[in-house]
Amino acid sequence: MKKPLEFYTQEKLELEKQASKLKKNLINLGIFRFTVFLTTCFLIYLTFGKIPDGLIIAFLGVFLFSFLVIKYINVKREKDIIDTKIAINSTEIKVLKRDFSHLDTGSEFVNPTHFYSNDIDLFGKGSFFQYINRTATYDGKIALANSLTENKNDAIIEKQGAVNELSRKVKWRQHFSALASLVSVKHKTGFIANWILNYKTVFPNYLRKVQIGFSIISLALIGLISFGIISFTGLIIWFFIGLFITGRFLKKTNNLYTQTDKIRETFKQYHFLLNEIEKEKFTSKTLLVKQDIIKSENKKASIIFKKFARILDAFDNRNNIVIAVVGSGLFLWEIANACKVEKWVENYKHTVKKWFEVVAYFDAQNSLANFKFNHPDFVLPEIKAEKGIIKSTNLGHPLLDSNKRIDNNFIIDDEQFFIVTGSNMAGKSTFLRTVSLSIVMANCGLPVCAESFQYSPIKLITSMRTSDSLTEDESYFYSELKRLKFIVDEIKEEKYFIILDEILKGTNSKDKAIGSKKFLEKLTKSKSTGIIATHDVSLCDLENQFLEVKNYYFDAEIINNELHFDYTLKNGICKNMNASFLLKKMNII
Repeated sequence: MKKPLEFYTQEKLELEKQASKLKKNLINLGIFRFTVFLTTCFLIYLTFGKIPDGLIIAFLGVFLFSFLVIKYINVKREKDIIDTKIAINSTEIKVLKRDFSHLDTGSEFVNPTHFYSNDIDLFGKGSFFQYINRTATYDGKIALANSLTENKNDAIIEKQGAVNELSRKVKWRQHFSALASLVSVKHKTGFIANWILNYKTVFPNYLRKVQIGFSIISLALIGLISFGIISFTGLIIWFFIGLFITGRFLKKTNNLYTQTDKIRETFKQYHFLLNEIEKEKFTSKTLLVKQDIIKSENKKASIIFKKFARILDAFDNRNNIVIAVVGSGLFLWEIANACKVEKWVENYKHTVKKWFEVVAYFDAQNSLANFKFNHPDFVLPEIKAEKGIIKSTNLGHPLLDSNKRIDNNFIIDDEQFFIVTGSNMAGKSTFLRTVSLSIVMANCGLPVCAESFQYSPIKLITSMRTSDSLTEDESYFYSELKRLKFIVDEIKEEKYFIILDEILKGTNSKDKAIGSKKFLEKLTKSKSTGIIATHDVSLCDLENQFLEVKNYYFDAEIINNELHFDYTLKNGICKNMNASFLLKKMNII
């Protein structure tokens, strides 16, 4: 497999060649179509009044013109897909060059009360979500956000298998994303699925049989009139009877049409996505399970969606006055289409939601797989059910420039707690976010930024970025206490990896030291594991009281009146603090 940047660059060049060729085809088709139109008009003029010559020319001209229109539409769609793929590859080239500020930030998912997302910059400007998100549908975006925040540590090997397999299917992923990008819907699929699930049939069952019988009689009357057996008046009377029957159900058909018109485009577009999933060959267990969901009926889900789209298109013909009046008067078409809609809803209402969810799943998984493909040097965590929670070498933050990033070896056992001290800007907070994000990534089945990473799955909970709330009339200190209470309540039921950054900041130093020690003592008695970063070196005395507590630090050196950081995690207690130096250096004091 080529390196990501090389692959995207070459793919973009090849796609641009295809786009250029298709553009020429569109121009030629446009010219040819216009020529056919002019030629047909001219020949009809020359043969005007000559039967059957004029009719034959008109028929052939309309047939050829219609063929060219359909051909133009198909080539135009193909070019739109190619153009979208070019944009996809251009985006990947930019991201690999560390330019991703134009991508969706996912700011709507920011949640200060979540287990960890707000503390580790999972969403928002410059976030991990902004970096990896390539979803093309709203549902896929939601599914991706959920996968990052669900805080589940089960089935990781299966998740890795799905991500690993999809990462190799680059062209399939790009084609799927291109098709999904062309989807333009009026309503979210959740709304559509709920409407279908809760829809109550309003047309009586016998009505479909009435419509079939009425249509047969209409055809019989037309035949009898052709042979002169009955007069045209009989058909006119029958026509008005048909309009009367249609009018009896007009309110119901109007209501049904208004509701289905909102969802028609969705089904017209989504059957393409379902078809891509159905026809692709997968080997990983999770992907096969998802694929089986859309194969659960007697027909393919894509065919079922496509059929419904055609039913809705036929229903939409009621807006054509000629078709609506003639069709309803002679064949009760409006009633027939309404009955077909209800029958489809009744047959598939139990499974539509699951099919939409499968599309969303693949859309989200493509983003995760794309991240793996873009980072061939990252490693998939080796899952082990041992005492060690994390055993890693050269662990780093995935959003930092690899040429400047300082990685650290990090090993922590089950039910251990590390107290990390350090001077300002020495790298404590970045390290905490690195460890936190690596746990989230591992639980999602993603590779982590490390040379090696052995992992015993665990859930994550953090307290690193507490804020006060004016709207709820809460002080900073009370907000922090609520967060700590949340953590204490959660660890009663399950094991967590706890990461805290400078707890009890909202009180005085003495009170903070006493409270922090007692809180840490409580944590050591739980079955959890974690890291606590602090400037209060008095907490480091707990290493002498508890075997589970270990001290580590980041420091800085002052050389030639300048601060120097090595951003390296070391064993022990930090001795060098730099707040006073920085205040003097910046002429604050």
